Amino acid sequence: MTTLIIDNSSKEAKKMIEFLKTQSYVQVVEKKPNRETQKAIKEALEGHVTKTDSVADLMQKLNQ
Repeated sequence: MTTLIIDNSSKEAKKMIEFLKTQSYVQVVEKKPNRETQKAIKEALEGHVTKTDSVADLMQKLNQ
């Protein structure tokens, strides 16, 4: 078994996925993160992150 991870944000990638679906020896399993994970990814990409100087500082901020 081999796992391929394809970023399906481009037209070419979508075409490749559709082609692979037509092959009898390929099983395409599409997984989408849940809403909470999608929101966290979006926030991180937008720069909404917590920066800390140390693990102790991180733990303090997490416990607030």
